[in-house]
Amino acid sequence: MPKVLIIDDNEDILLTLKLLLKNYASVIVTQKDPEQIPSLMCEGSFDVIFLDMNFSQDTTSGSEGFYWLKEILKIDPQAVVVLITAFGDVDTAVKAIKEGATDFVLKPWQNEKLLATFSSAYKLRSSRIELEKIKTKQHYINRLSENGFAEMIGISEPMQKVFRTIAKVAATDANVLILGENGTGKELVARALHKNSLREGEIFVNVDIGSLTQTLFESELFGYVKGAFTDAKEDRPGRFEIASGGTLFLDEIGNIPMNLQSKLLTVIQNKEVTRLGSNKQNKIDIRLICATNIPIYEQVSSNRFRQDLLYRINTVEIHLPPLRERKGDIPLLAENFLSIFKRKYDKPNLQIDPRTMIKFENYAWHGNVRELQHVIERSVILCESDLIQPDDIYLGSVSIKTEHGLSDTFNLDELEKKTMQKVLLKHNGNVSKAAKELGLTRSSLYRRMEKHGL
Repeated sequence: MPKVLIIDDNEDILLTLKLLLKNYASVIVTQKDPEQIPSLMCEGSFDVIFLDMNFSQDTTSGSEGFYWLKEILKIDPQAVVVLITAFGDVDTAVKAIKEGATDFVLKPWQNEKLLATFSSAYKLRSSRIELEKIKTKQHYINRLSENGFAEMIGISEPMQKVFRTIAKVAATDANVLILGENGTGKELVARALHKNSLREGEIFVNVDIGSLTQTLFESELFGYVKGAFTDAKEDRPGRFEIASGGTLFLDEIGNIPMNLQSKLLTVIQNKEVTRLGSNKQNKIDIRLICATNIPIYEQVSSNRFRQDLLYRINTVEIHLPPLRERKGDIPLLAENFLSIFKRKYDKPNLQIDPRTMIKFENYAWHGNVRELQHVIERSVILCESDLIQPDDIYLGSVSIKTEHGLSDTFNLDELEKKTMQKVLLKHNGNVSKAAKELGLTRSSLYRRMEKHGL
């Protein structure tokens, strides 16, 4: 049932309207003073607003009503406003509609006609809200980069175990925590859970927590209202609101600073989100899936990750095996990536030499499936014949430590990769700390990690 706001300086009008609408609205707020409109609207939204056009300062022109109509629409552009007055004519009604009013009611009114106007106004409000949600979600979908490889591939027993877990869990709304190294396909698992759930027809929202600074964390996840901070030019929903009805995937959740974990826990527990700059709580309905590549239980033991938050997000855990533990899947994955990139780069006759496949199977693949994908794409681009031979494959030079403890490789890319690996390992995968030690920004480190398949 709708929430209604009635503004009129006549107490009899306020009482009459309140009695008439009491069986058709969940909340009815009445106010004699139009100056209170901004504060009332900031405390909460209203589905239908009845606004008198003439107050004590001016009893006939309707100028006050038009002024407050504009103010209401500045605060909430989707507001549905029905103007009421005892002095009306066709010109005034036309002007009211042009200025953004939904309808125009003359005093004294017929109860049946006013109720019909109220019903139509509420339906319009509901349609506007639903349309705005659809636009917001579609805008988000359009911004998402295409994943490119939607199918999960694997015949090995570790992957079959993953598939069996997905089949059991997907149809539920249980929160899932996906654990695994970088490049093992955690997002693919999250998408598979969504695709096989009852929310399949709704939106899937992916948030890379590791790429969010502390200042962006709340505005991106919870949204904000106009004026909440310097660059807040308009109201904007956060990822929780955008994902409502569908699935929210929080990747690299282990990187959330402790001071922000409590805020995330509150939202998950209460299923409500409050935008920055607002006191209004918005209900959310999401299926939550999280993922991390760091040892989360060690983080809990060392008081770097809240235990109560872990309990909220890991109703079910899915452990993704690294590629070195599922080597039987390497030929399938390699052929799958080859078929994709043959089409992309228009090399339909390209094949992988069996000796090359043996080289793949003997490699450690520290970057996992993502590294294999990049190696295949690079090979397809650079190969000058129809057969990708072992010499066409660059898997990184093998370094041997000298007596001075230095690597004998002088390949700058390889040196950069190994340095990053050591620092990331030192900090248990914490990108922020690794970036600080390397003298890089987080975004710069992420670009280099992507470059090297880490």
